[in-house]
Amino acid sequence: MMKTTALLLALIGDYNPDVIAHQAIPIALQQAAEALGLTVHTHWLDTDTLTSTTELQRFDGFWCVPASPYRDTDGALRAIRFAREQRRPFLGTCGGFQHAVLEYARNVLGWADAEHGELAPDARRAVIVPLSCALVEATDTVRLSPYTRIAEAYASLEIEEGYRCRYGLNREFADALLEHALIPCGHDSAGDLRAVELLDHPFFVATLFQPERAALKGITPPLAIALLNACREVSA
Repeated sequence: MMKTTALLLALIGDYNPDVIAHQAIPIALQQAAEALGLTVHTHWLDTDTLTSTTELQRFDGFWCVPASPYRDTDGALRAIRFAREQRRPFLGTCGGFQHAVLEYARNVLGWADAEHGELAPDARRAVIVPLSCALVEATDTVRLSPYTRIAEAYASLEIEEGYRCRYGLNREFADALLEHALIPCGHDSAGDLRAVELLDHPFFVATLFQPERAALKGITPPLAIALLNACREVSA
């Protein structure tokens, strides 16, 4: 008889009960766990507590959550780097997208001067900058690239998702950022980048939209299911 699988998920970010995404994410993961017949436990990791990777070892997967700037950018980047290098399933939404890109720029491409434009607006290499049209409380069509993790999760190449993001990828650096393992996998109706993922990784997906919000309407987010499925496969 197959035993019940219990997964431990880390939520990277500084918990704020007033943030809608922070309310939604634990619900989304519980809904996904029920759909998959799993048991899931979530644990918030405040960014200013992430001073080493020791505590990270025990987690099956990671979700870097919205509502940045975080209290400690380095702490968030340390956890993202751990998930990437240790091949632990990872999902980043909104601020999680922004910091996943920043971590990749610094630690994979070697851009030591890469910065987030919200924290260093005058930086020469701000890889994350204000969006030309801030996606706050907006809904838009996202076209997904075929044969990607995210398209597989949604089982569709066109989806509708909601936003609450003011920062995104700096087009000036897009070609260099996206020419290797980090690939574009979702664009909005205007053709702007809204999702990326890593090749040769069990599951490393980041979106500028917030799929977790669907959980508050009783809809299980496909990316939450995909994240837990990846965690189950990796931990098996």
